[in-house]
Amino acid sequence: MAITPPVFRRHHPGPPPALAACWQLPLTAEERSRCRGRRRCAGGEEVLLQLPRGEALLPGQWLCSDDPQAPWLRVQAAAEPLLRVRAGDGLALLQAAYHLGNRHVALEIHGAELRLLDDPVLAHLLEHRGLQVDRLTAPFRPEAGAYGGHSHSHDHSHGAASGEA
Repeated sequence: MAITPPVFRRHHPGPPPALAACWQLPLTAEERSRCRGRRRCAGGEEVLLQLPRGEALLPGQWLCSDDPQAPWLRVQAAAEPLLRVRAGDGLALLQAAYHLGNRHVALEIHGAELRLLDDPVLAHLLEHRGLQVDRLTAPFRPEAGAYGGHSHSHDHSHGAASGEA
């Protein structure tokens, strides 16, 4: 007989009570944007998320179940393969951010570097522009962007192909 995993339907603003069991839930940036479905905790425990749609989970956020016997979950940013982009001057880094933004690439922005999910085509493009590109594995915390992480729909085609004169 299959064991039913604990179901988590709500966020909690603060930490759990002192004696409550707590599980760590490492999620990639993409997984943090999907608040429904089965997930696996750091210790291997399986859980089911049935959270309201529309809001991405944030690292450090607490989730609780309606079942008082269920453990609490703490959302973590899981390590992912990333590209770290640096430049000799700020303008080159700003230009890179502009070009990546035009491609709707999720970016984590720091004062002296950009981070994005590892993509060999984008790595080549950035290196061709004279930027320093390193690969690393680290948690990815991209900017929410103009739409605050909510999905949106619009035409991605531009110019004459989209019917513009």
